[in-house]
Amino acid sequence: MDKHSKEVRSYNMSQVKSKDTKPELLVRKFLFSKGFRYRLHNKKLPGTPDIVLSKYKTVILINGCFWHGHEGCKYYTIPKTRTNWWIDKINRNIDRDVENKTKLQDLGWKIIEIWECELKVKARESTLEAILQKIKLVC
Repeated sequence: MDKHSKEVRSYNMSQVKSKDTKPELLVRKFLFSKGFRYRLHNKKLPGTPDIVLSKYKTVILINGCFWHGHEGCKYYTIPKTRTNWWIDKINRNIDRDVENKTKLQDLGWKIIEIWECELKVKARESTLEAILQKIKLVC
């Protein structure tokens, strides 16, 4: 049984964003401050990647730990209600992610995948520096 009424749950879920999330904005602001220019959510690419660095033929995918099933992460916990439905949903997301990454690689794109937990305060600086290093390897 859900703690919230159907209306409250519907409202809560409608507030979950797929674009312009805090982790995404953090990475975008960092890249821009380092002089990188990019495009957002290119619909012509498989999976509409969060950040597209065309000059480097690189995409950056910023995944929420819960929504994309980050194994071993404390932010990936299955809800106690409708457990099977959530497991199926997250597994579909994981399968779609794998499929889109394969398509991107087949098109010659390099992929940098960032997890939401890697952008928490303790790990943020090292994660952002690692992004720079990965982009520089492509150059």
